[in-house]
Amino acid sequence: MGADEGAAGSAGAVGAAPGPVPHPAGDGGPPPSFRQMWRELLPLGRSAAGGYRRFAWTGPDLECREWFREQAAVRGLAYEVDRNGNQWAWAGPDPEAAGAGSGGGSAGDAVVTGSHLDSVPDGGAFDGPLGVLSALAAHDELRARGTAFTRPLAIVNFADEEGARFGLACVGSRLASGALSRQGAHALRDADGVTLAQAMEAAGQDPGTLGPDPERLARIGAFVELHIEQGRALAETAHPVAVASAIWPHGRWRFDFRGEANHAGTTRLEDRRDPMLTYANTVLAARKKARLAGALATFGRVAVEPNGVNAIPSRVSGWLDARAPDAGTLESVVAEIERAAGERGGRDGVHVEVTGESATPLVEFDHALRDRVRALLGGEVPVLPTGAGHDAGILSASVPTAMLYVRNPTGVSHSPAEFAEEDDCAAGVTALADVLEGLL
Repeated sequence: MGADEGAAGSAGAVGAAPGPVPHPAGDGGPPPSFRQMWRELLPLGRSAAGGYRRFAWTGPDLECREWFREQAAVRGLAYEVDRNGNQWAWAGPDPEAAGAGSGGGSAGDAVVTGSHLDSVPDGGAFDGPLGVLSALAAHDELRARGTAFTRPLAIVNFADEEGARFGLACVGSRLASGALSRQGAHALRDADGVTLAQAMEAAGQDPGTLGPDPERLARIGAFVELHIEQGRALAETAHPVAVASAIWPHGRWRFDFRGEANHAGTTRLEDRRDPMLTYANTVLAARKKARLAGALATFGRVAVEPNGVNAIPSRVSGWLDARAPDAGTLESVVAEIERAAGERGGRDGVHVEVTGESATPLVEFDHALRDRVRALLGGEVPVLPTGAGHDAGILSASVPTAMLYVRNPTGVSHSPAEFAEEDDCAAGVTALADVLEGLL
């Protein structure tokens, strides 16, 4: 499991106590507590930098998936993996039939909660896992309360939410909802040329089943995802939990800058066709255009050829992540960045090509469900938008979805410094249990 078993972030975060704690499996004992689950999961996929590298269908991701299966087993939940690699654990009336997509209640009556366990490169411990652990802990709290499960309840771990390996976020939920076609999924490759299908097959998952899953989605009456807040709006309030209102439209674009490779020590500056100059100017332009429009734009990944210290590059590829409050602003900002890149490329003798790789429209969470969730929490919790994408946003086109955010005192996310206080995590579990109880 590795030596680094403390919590990511400060000592005030969940899981600060060292060492994994074994739990009973199938012997009728109590399920592991939130703290126990956290300490078991914490070492899996930990990198030398202190963050996590739980990339889809790699060894660390498979360890996390096995952990999820064990959590389902210890609770006596009906476990299954769907055609797209998403993991499900079912409870409630006839959960085995419910998981299979027939029986166990009426069509569209299942309540689903969960999130994901994969990570961005050197990401934090909370983004995704907090939602999965909180879902399991909320289930346990409902059992302890003696809540009658009159409708099926499912806990889900969606596959490849972050898109760190194959470049496309929310692959599991996109496939299930039809937002990603089977052909599109089979075309995905990682940096080493390994296809998604090959990676899944190596992990024991049949890639031949990839594709829309309308029968399963038709069973879902509501999906509620809990997530750490990726910002610090709640840090300014007395509230540990908030309800989501919307997700900004966002997307990813690849900018290819093609110049001419040459010797760094012999080529005069005026004779160079250096794509790195054009790329660097485009990064600065992205920051300026986004700031002026009230949007966000980030070049967070770059690839250089031939990538030699003493060589002028022949090609630089940079990936832009852009987000804005509305589709018009997003389109305008990306167009301005592309225009700035082209103009600078013309001066540098560099050809610029832009390829859109993914796009997610504005998501307004189901208003009726959002209002009901807020009412179940007493009606006073804040309602916040976010610029971060989630499986809940993808599923919102197919089923009613809602989100809860747990306070993040620093607002740091996608970093080892990401964390939440233990009391706030406990408040999140209770809030999720209250919501699920009301919906069930």
